[in-house]
Amino acid sequence: MSANTPTPPNAAQPPKAVIRALKKLLRPLVRLLLSFQITLPYLIELLKSTYVEIADRDFKLENKKQTDARISLLTGVHRKDTRRLRNQETEDEEISAAGVGSQLVANWISQPEYLDKDGEPRRLALKAKTDDPLPDFEQLVQSVCKQDMRARVVLDEWQRLGMATLVDGHWVELNKKAFLPDSGIDEKAFFLGMNVSDHLEAASQNLLANQPPFVERCVYYDGLSEASIQELKALAEQQGMEMLQALNKKALELKEKDQQKSATETQRMNAGIYFFNQPQELDDERA
Repeated sequence: MSANTPTPPNAAQPPKAVIRALKKLLRPLVRLLLSFQITLPYLIELLKSTYVEIADRDFKLENKKQTDARISLLTGVHRKDTRRLRNQETEDEEISAAGVGSQLVANWISQPEYLDKDGEPRRLALKAKTDDPLPDFEQLVQSVCKQDMRARVVLDEWQRLGMATLVDGHWVELNKKAFLPDSGIDEKAFFLGMNVSDHLEAASQNLLANQPPFVERCVYYDGLSEASIQELKALAEQQGMEMLQALNKKALELKEKDQQKSATETQRMNAGIYFFNQPQELDDERA
């Protein structure tokens, strides 16, 4: 195995604690799958493909060619299916408009030219007059999308999602809660895949203990009233947004410095916050 390959403590007999954790995280996933009529046979095909992909990419032996037989041994996927899945053409993942949207929001809430005197994102002219020194919404879009996407197309989509409002046919105002669109299945699915995947990657790496731990913390309390839940939820939203905005501003500053160094190695990061509550009796039912 390569140096970067994760190694479970005992592949033959997984720890009972890991199996309990796996069952717990599968419950909301299966609930989501059933809500979209994604059946077990459909999921099994996805799992086969993913097992083969990860085994092929992340569990190679040094100086040895990865074979169908070895991948079949590692994954339990039949060799015939392994060969089929390895040879089929893989489609490139579509770059979601949500990814572009998050970059635009990041610039709008952090770059000085898009902020007012209080440091808040100012409303932007859809298209400023030629003698106006302040950048407009069109320039914001072009700063990220170049010539690939027109500002009006972005605005129409943002209005549909509740991310922005057009005032008096001229001014564009950002919804301050635009880190997550109010509607739009494609956008919400994009963030589901990105955020839950990265959270699970961090927790998994911490469990395998192959490197210094990632930040992965939570606050848990039970025995709370509905009023207390609402108060804590409001506090989490307020302070969580402050943390995200501070990280976003710093990340943009550091990215600009790093790009000037023209480093050959680049990395990505993802930090987030969540809040969840439900009646305790549901925990007992699903234990």
